[in-house]
Amino acid sequence: MTDTAHGKGVRLPRTQRRAQLLTAAQQVFAANGYHSAAMDDIAEHAGVSKPVLYQHFPGKLDLYIALLESHVDDLVRAVEGALASTTDNKQRVQNAVGAFFDFVNGDVGAFRMVFESDLRGEPDVQRAVDRATTATVDAIAKTIMSDAGLDAERARLLAVGLVGMSQVSARYWLDHGSDVSRDDAVRLTSTLAWRGIGAGFPLHHPL
Repeated sequence: MTDTAHGKGVRLPRTQRRAQLLTAAQQVFAANGYHSAAMDDIAEHAGVSKPVLYQHFPGKLDLYIALLESHVDDLVRAVEGALASTTDNKQRVQNAVGAFFDFVNGDVGAFRMVFESDLRGEPDVQRAVDRATTATVDAIAKTIMSDAGLDAERARLLAVGLVGMSQVSARYWLDHGSDVSRDDAVRLTSTLAWRGIGAGFPLHHPL
């Protein structure tokens, strides 16, 4: 299925048009904030008419939630990819920490939507924000259970600690304009985590 940008005659597949609209919305939300952003501004920024925009998103909140969900998906995929990228658990910890730093250091508007949204009073927004933590915790806990031989509750507690440490450290590093490089910041944070998880809960393979 395709749709047309009125006045320009540009036809795009629906998935491409949706991606274009989300990109435009990100730029407008980042510049103006949710409450000051208008659907007119987003449509103009995307180079489409308002009817085209409303074909994809019934309202501004729907557009915001779709954008938020896409950012959460990006973060979850990055953490899952970091864990799957190696069987060396020390490197896994560093890669997982690095995924949070890269997310925070990439699109600032994306990380602020996920971690600092001012619309948490909206149930769908809160669910998406919560998923950023629960899904990354789930992925890390599964790896800890498999490799350290811990039960689900203890593995999850350690995973919550790693995710919390990574989130807070990455946000502090970005917000305070630290002279510490990204690589050094990741190394310092992951070393702290590894000395706790790696030393206290070594690789375990039941006989």
